Parts: sequence; C-alpha cells; structure tokens
Amino acid sequence: MFQSFDATSSPAQGPARLAHLRALLAADGLAGFLVPRADAHQGEYVAERDGRLQWLTGFTGSAGFAIVLPEIAGVFIDGRYRVQVKHQVDLGHFTPVPWPEVKAGEWLREHLTEGVVGFDPWLHTADEIERLETALKGSGVSLRPVENYVDRIWPDQPAPPQGRAFAHPEALAGRSSAEKRAELAEGLRAEGQRAAVITLPDSLCWLLNLRGADVPRNPVLHGFAVLHDDGRVTLFADPAKFDDELRAELGEHVTLRPPEAFVPALGTLQGPVRVDRMTAPLAVTLELQDAGIAVAAGDDPCRLPKACKTPAEIAGTREAHLRDGAAVVEFLAWLDGRAPEGGLTEIDVVKALEGYRRATNSLHDISFDTICGAGPNGAIMHYRVTEGSNRAVGQDELLLVDSGAQYLDGTTDITRTVAVGDPGGEARECYTAVLQGLIAISRVRWPKGLAGRDLDGLARYNLWLMGLDYDHGTGHGVGAFLSVHEGPQRLSRISEVPLEPGMILSNEPGYYREGAFGIRLENLIVVEEAPALGDNRAQLCFETVTFVPFDRRLILTERLAPGERAWVDAYHVEVREKIGPRVSGAVRDWLEAATAPL
Repeated sequence: MFQSFDATSSPAQGPARLAHLRALLAADGLAGFLVPRADAHQGEYVAERDGRLQWLTGFTGSAGFAIVLPEIAGVFIDGRYRVQVKHQVDLGHFTPVPWPEVKAGEWLREHLTEGVVGFDPWLHTADEIERLETALKGSGVSLRPVENYVDRIWPDQPAPPQGRAFAHPEALAGRSSAEKRAELAEGLRAEGQRAAVITLPDSLCWLLNLRGADVPRNPVLHGFAVLHDDGRVTLFADPAKFDDELRAELGEHVTLRPPEAFVPALGTLQGPVRVDRMTAPLAVTLELQDAGIAVAAGDDPCRLPKACKTPAEIAGTREAHLRDGAAVVEFLAWLDGRAPEGGLTEIDVVKALEGYRRATNSLHDISFDTICGAGPNGAIMHYRVTEGSNRAVGQDELLLVDSGAQYLDGTTDITRTVAVGDPGGEARECYTAVLQGLIAISRVRWPKGLAGRDLDGLARYNLWLMGLDYDHGTGHGVGAFLSVHEGPQRLSRISEVPLEPGMILSNEPGYYREGAFGIRLENLIVVEEAPALGDNRAQLCFETVTFVPFDRRLILTERLAPGERAWVDAYHVEVREKIGPRVSGAVRDWLEAATAPL
C-alpha cells in the first residue's frame, strides 16, 4: 500500500557503497561508471534486482541516472524530482544535477579531462550511447562496455523476479495473438527484414496476449522475443512462469526457451534483423554485429499498434474507469467527512483509498504506489509516503492524491487535489489555472498529423499568464491492463509522435510551490475522430473517460470563461449520471452536492 524506506537504500548507506565502487573502478583503470535507473528491458518500472541507482544513492524516483567519477558523483534528475532528491541522497557525497538542462556529455567534459568511463551495455540503448559518444568527441574521455560494477559490490542483490505468467483474454484484447503476429510479420517482409528483436515487456505481453507479475504494479512479464518474418515467435523467458495450460495456449508457432538461450540464439538469426535503437539494449546490437548479422534500425513493431487501442480495449477502459470512479468517489466522500476531524495521516489516506478499490472485488493491483502529499509534501511531484515521511493532513491546506488501479479490463490513473479547511486565495487562483489547463486539453480539436508537443502549451497558457509553470509533461500514454506509463504517445514539448485514434493519454497539468503546496488534476482521455464541423477538415479530439468531481470549493468561478464554466458543469452532470447509480445512498447525496452547477 505504501513504500517504506528500507535500510538497503537509505541515504546513510550511500557513502560507503560509493567508496567501494570507486575503489573497484580505480583498480580496473576506469575513471567512471554510469548507473542508470534501468533494466535490460528499458522499462520505467524495475524489479528489486534492478534497483541499482536506488541501492547506490538512495534516490527512489522513476527516472534518472548517476555518473560516478573519482571526485564527484552526479545524480541526474528531471524537474519532477528536484525536491525529492535532496531528501533521499547524502548531499555531501552525491551532487544533484538538473537534467536534461545539463546533458551528461557536457557534465563529463567539465568534470573529467581524460579517462575511460564504463557502462553496462545491457542497461543502455544504442541511441543513448551514440549521443553520449558524440558529445564526448574531441575530449579525452571515452566510453567502454564493461560488466556491471554495482552488481559486483551488491552482496545481497535480490534474485530475478519469478512472477507467474497468465493469458489475457482475446475478448478484452480485441485481437488474437496470431492476428497481431501475422500483421507485424507482413510489415517485416515489406521492409526486407527477416526478424525483429522485442525487448520491451509490455510489447511482448501485447503481442502474445500475455500478462505477468515481474514488475511491481505493472502486469508484465520479463523476457525477450524474436518475431520472425513468417509470424513465428521465439520467447525467451523463465519456463517456470508458465503452466501447461498457458504453454498450450501459446500455440505451436510460439516457442518458449529459457532466458540464457537468448544471446546464443541471436547469433543464429538471418539478417537483416530489426532492432529498436531507442528501446533495445545496446548489447543486442553488439551481439548481432559480432556474429556478422546485418542490423536494421527501426521502431519496435509493437509500440504503435499497441498504443492504438482496439474497440474492445477502449470499451474495457471505459468500464474500468466507471468502476474506479465509483471507488474514488466513495473515498472522496469519506475523506471530506473524516479530514476535518483531524488526526488523519497520509498513510491513512493511502490505505483508505486502496480499500475502496479492493471493495470493488475486481482490483488486480494498484497501477503505481499512490502519491499522497499533504501541504508541502504535495509539491514533491512523485512523492511516495513512507513511515519516516508520513505527515498529518493539516487543516487549511491542500491534499494531492494521485493514484490508479489495474483491472483486467483497463488501467486507470487519476489525480485530484482537494481542500481541507480553507487553503487561502492564492491556492484557489493556482488551482483554477490548473483546471483551465485541463479543460483546454479536454475541449481541443486539432488537425490530423499533430503531435503531443503541438498541444502541450494549451494546458500551460493560464499558468504562463501568471508567471507560473510545471516541470513535467502534460500527459503520458496509458496501456490497457498494461503499463500505466506507455509510449510512444505523450502530451509533451518533446513528443514528435503524431496522435492517432485509439491512443489513451493522461491530461494532468499542475503547479508546485516548494515548501507550501502542490496542485495536480488528472483525467484519462482517448483520441478519437472529431465530429464534422466547419469546412469538414479531418480533425481529432479527445474523449474523457475519467468521471470524478473536481473540488468546487477551490474553483474561482469568476476566472472561468463561459465555455469553461459550461464544460465543468456538463462534466459534473456526466459524473453524477454515470457514477451516482454505482455508489451508496449517503455517498450519492455527497455526489449531488459535489457536482452542483458552478
């Protein structure tokens, strides 16, 4: 339900581990070592075995990396973690580096005049290493693939995960694995490619209509796969994870082999072999090249088809959100009555919310560790409450709760910021501007072919007018009973992937004031064809699938334009009509008041 700080990753352990790592590097003639928050599958969420960055530094964020040099150890974190990192690492030994503003290459050139920096080729993509090598050209610094030095000094490193694999019903997937494999194989043949290596866990789960339990909160299976140009798949995963029934369901065209057979099998492939330079570990390319096999750089063939959901997946997502919306409304009604009494802590809130979801009797798991930040903790964008950080929910402050659930028919992710007492006029002004950003994304229509970067600024406009902003993207892709963070679609300044019908994204603008409060509002949205309008140009729009009220007490109605007020009122009518029949009588009364017209 909540994370507790384990001594194996506390800030106090960092200096000794850092010293041990440096001694080992010096003995082997290396000037540095890269420590990413990544595993061989390049997923955002990693198993305990792969938590090297956390083990070494204490930093628990979902993105970032460290570069260890003889005199400095930089921990590179983006805007989401600038506050969090200060509390989680020993600042006397680890130096936070604002990334991507400061690039790894320029930082290395500044802090190292010459020497070899090692990296584990299974934990970095070809694209990542190529960019870093380009940035280091002309310097005295070079990169070298080496064994993993953190693994060498981690005496009690956990074993690889052993979660059971299980089938994902075709009725929920909307397409059989055979159909998917045949379509992608046809694409390989059209490109003159004999095979594609698939390394992303959610890609191989999508392709084979499988799910697993190898990563916390995400129903994915760890493994690698080779898709051949005739539609056959060789799956490299621990056979112990598959029972006889599942093996039979895979069918004769899917061959299951153990993970240790993957590297030898690469050397037997006929080229060209497609490898995604953005997601596959560099080691895959190196193994193929060493075997003299032609490598064709290209996108993971599963990523875009997986992102464009089938009608069955969208229908399941809608139902999952109605079920989840009812659970969240029950929770908010409880919170509204309980918080003013005092004595409530962040952990109490997290446990209560998960309890309402479990009461649906449909919860597979939560989709990520709930973010529950009271007062100043809300300004830590990806804050995870621990026994050590647990804060009482105070009076006259904001409470930010970002949470989600995994159901067999869909994945949810929702954020609501609520008032406990009177948080003051400034908090309302900021809340209203954030809400206006969410409304702008919800209402927008745009010409086909535009990407997330073309829409991201709409969510920030009213904050910009106030001289404010937020240091994260406006939205991420979301899977269908898969990863809660899914690529390649995003609402972000850096996203160049055109939005297409069927893509599910989050819509989550925010504002964070360090030491004071945090505000984020989040609904999930689905890209769809826009109804005919004007001169009937081909346009797209969003369907909102999250139905939970916003806190009317925090909305400065006079700041909203007529169209914005109309949107909120219409949305609240939908919430009342869709969720009201799914909640208990007393909660229905609360919902009536919470969704009253502005």
